[in-house]
Amino acid sequence: MDFCSQMNQCQEPGEQQEEVTQMVCEEGELKDGQMREVAVEEQNVLLVRTKGQYSAVGSRCSHYNAPLIKGALVGERVRCPFHGASFNVKTGDIEEYPGLDCLPCYKVKVEDGKVYVTINKSTLKLTKRVKEMCTMVPDIKHTIVLIGGGPAALVCAETLRQHCYQGRIIMVTKDSLPPFDKPKLSKALNVDSSDILLRSSDFYQQYGIEVWTQKEVVSVNPADKVVKLNDGTLQHYDQLLISTGCRARPLSCPGSNLAGVKLLQTYEDAKEIHSSSLGQKAVVIGASFIGMEVASYLSDKAASVTVVGSSRYPYERSLGPEIGKMSMQMLEEQNVKFYMNDAVTELKGENGKLKGVLLKSGRVLEADVVIGGIGVIPNSDFLAGSKLDVDSRNAVIVDKFMRTNIPDIFSAGDVASFPLTIRGDQRVNVGHWQMSQSHGRVAALNMLNKPTKIESVPFFWTVLLGKSIRYTGYGEGYTEIIFKGKVEERKFLAFYIKDEEVVAVASLMFDPVVSRVAELMATGQIITKAQAQADDLSWLQI
Repeated sequence: MDFCSQMNQCQEPGEQQEEVTQMVCEEGELKDGQMREVAVEEQNVLLVRTKGQYSAVGSRCSHYNAPLIKGALVGERVRCPFHGASFNVKTGDIEEYPGLDCLPCYKVKVEDGKVYVTINKSTLKLTKRVKEMCTMVPDIKHTIVLIGGGPAALVCAETLRQHCYQGRIIMVTKDSLPPFDKPKLSKALNVDSSDILLRSSDFYQQYGIEVWTQKEVVSVNPADKVVKLNDGTLQHYDQLLISTGCRARPLSCPGSNLAGVKLLQTYEDAKEIHSSSLGQKAVVIGASFIGMEVASYLSDKAASVTVVGSSRYPYERSLGPEIGKMSMQMLEEQNVKFYMNDAVTELKGENGKLKGVLLKSGRVLEADVVIGGIGVIPNSDFLAGSKLDVDSRNAVIVDKFMRTNIPDIFSAGDVASFPLTIRGDQRVNVGHWQMSQSHGRVAALNMLNKPTKIESVPFFWTVLLGKSIRYTGYGEGYTEIIFKGKVEERKFLAFYIKDEEVVAVASLMFDPVVSRVAELMATGQIITKAQAQADDLSWLQI
């Protein structure tokens, strides 16, 4: 066990702090594989029994405080029912994302047939735990540069410090903010920046992580191990992470440069879309996840909201027509209008300001604001001339260790194309928040010569009008969907089938099934079509 992992264990009996001990249950009340939420004074604690032993950790997910008692316990990991973060129930450590922090971990003893939990009074009210980290030592002449300020870069930086890397860490981001919770932008456009920052400025200072905002790397020179910034300065690196993410694909039709035409990319974009749409006629171009979330958010704020999509239904390719139709009906009930199987031919304006949207069908929609949501483009243009391998979409190609074809250069997050374990190492480009964080961790460990493969199972969620659709796996190329429950009643479970196997699962109001499936997939279990078809779903513990 290395120095850092020693510091992350549960409270030791020898710690000289005032403690409170409470009997929480009889020894035989929990069977193996069961958990219970118990109270120690005013703190709720998750009590778990695995392999005949009891352990106790914090009861709330460190991501958005979801109750873990409603999650999925598989082996020694509990997975959050909402967004799929996983925690080791013995140590409280986070083992799968989203989220950054671990759970508090408490002492448990069994005496005279009773189970007791002990908590230090000083930590009684804590619901999350930052892993022990070192900071920079100026004498160490080694620099790791992280290009991009998203979840992959942040987790990479934190993982380096957790494993006692004491060199210099520089994070370079075009954004005006240090790393922030980007998935919230399309769900709550008017959010305050203070509410979405993932870490405080004091945090970066404490752990010696330099965050250079509003700076952009314009080229990489692997031969000299130097990156060039947009202000002309050069920065040496010993190791480099390319985690620049993707940018919103711009509208290419005539009129796309008119005032009132928006893309959602930054925090400032979100605020601008919110303020310019209030009481105005908003048209969203694109009926996938970002477009639908923006339409949902604006449905009670704009004078009117219209969505233009190229398929029959929203999400048709990814989630299928049934879920797409249901999502469309949900928004239609809020007076959102849809023009599907259509496309934008031209954006019309007067005196440089947007006035209307001409569709391929010939219809003209009145519009004060247009928001484009027609896909994304990997941010890899600055790598031209670097000899780094990219795929046909210009995503950076990496192996299972997040290594590029050039030594000491790694890539992670939405910009990376990587081998996906659950699909036999098929190379994929997955734009999920959780996967970016996993990439960042794996990249950091391999930078430190701790060989670690990316094994994470994709997990994402989308929110429409307060309802969350959850999804895990990788469904591309599915040939059939098996439903449990009823989509039209907005309570369902969908199994996506390919080659007689379940390759992905989506749900609405069926928690924690998607989290359980993600955990089963993470352990290497194959779920068959026959299991999905069966009336008996006890294997899902529902």
